Amino acid sequence: MSYVTEFPAAGPQETIAHFQHRLSLETDCADVHHALTHQQQDFVLLHVVGSAEQFARRHLPGAIHLPWSRMDSATMSRWPAGTLFVVYCAGPHCNGADRAALTLARLGLPVKIMIGGITGWEDENFTFATGSQTT
Repeated sequence: MSYVTEFPAAGPQETIAHFQHRLSLETDCADVHHALTHQQQDFVLLHVVGSAEQFARRHLPGAIHLPWSRMDSATMSRWPAGTLFVVYCAGPHCNGADRAALTLARLGLPVKIMIGGITGWEDENFTFATGSQTT
């Protein structure tokens, strides 16, 4: 018996529930890119780490620079209730998106993390934007 088969695979209903839950919390670079390039951006994309200078050098198109440490009810009230926020940070080695998601959820706001962050975006060979767009 291998380490792969040591534990039996979950049943279909358990598997469905698991992946539906996971997809309710996460999105990926390809899905965000598709939404941006097909005029289907029905979310606010937030770049949640780094300085304004770092953001100006390289960020995802359409993103707004809003560090997670500046997120509060007053700042977030500029968007209508029910707005979905997609947060990203530098990449898998960064927990800024996790912190942002937790902060937004504590404020009662819908949020998903874009897994991969800037590193994932670059790995997909998607183009970056430059310049500043902050809150």
